[in-house]
Amino acid sequence: MITKKQIKTAIFISILVGTILTLINQGEAFIDGSALNWYKVVLTYIVPFCVSLYSSIVAKMDTKQD
Repeated sequence: MITKKQIKTAIFISILVGTILTLINQGEAFIDGSALNWYKVVLTYIVPFCVSLYSSIVAKMDTKQD
C-alpha cells in the first residue's frame, strides 16, 4: 500500500530532480527565450516521481519480508 509519506517524498524528489534536469536539458530556452518543449518538461518531472515512488514501495516490501 502506498502511504502519504511516500507520495510526499516522491513529489519532493520530482520537483527537485525535475527542476535540475529541466535547467540542464532546456537551459538554452530559458537563456535565449526560445520555446520550451513541454512534452519533455512534463516527462522530466514524471520520471523521477515514478522512480522515487517505485523504489520506496520496493524498499518497504523488502523490509516486510525480513
